[in-house]
Amino acid sequence: MEDRQIDLVQSSFAKVVPIADTAAELFYARLFEIAPEVQPMFKGDMADQGKKLMTTLGVVVNSLRDLPKIVPVAQQLAVKHVDYGVTAEHYAPVGQALLDTLEKGLGDDFTPETKDAWVTAYTTLSGVMIDAAYPTEEAAQ
Repeated sequence: MEDRQIDLVQSSFAKVVPIADTAAELFYARLFEIAPEVQPMFKGDMADQGKKLMTTLGVVVNSLRDLPKIVPVAQQLAVKHVDYGVTAEHYAPVGQALLDTLEKGLGDDFTPETKDAWVTAYTTLSGVMIDAAYPTEEAAQ
């Protein structure tokens, strides 16, 4: 990622932090709307799940300048999610739900340039996560 893209992701996420609980609610509502098949994977308290989501996003966003530090963590997270039933195909609706949440939460601050930066960040990390969690599928393609 370019420095400008990292700046945009980090500065826009800083605006989400004060509305983290609402953002998490928006995210899961949108995810369950576009990918209802994932809803049964979430068996616990959704408020707690939302806090975990926002904490994880914060760690990732704040570590974008140090990808060698965050990539192994993201890979471990992806492998762990396989046990919950997550498939490679689930990453696309998660990314869409994230972008839709940011657009709704940030309003006019979610500029096309900011959106492109988030797409780059998500595509980069989800690609690494998919490769780690589903190595045989990737090797077959």
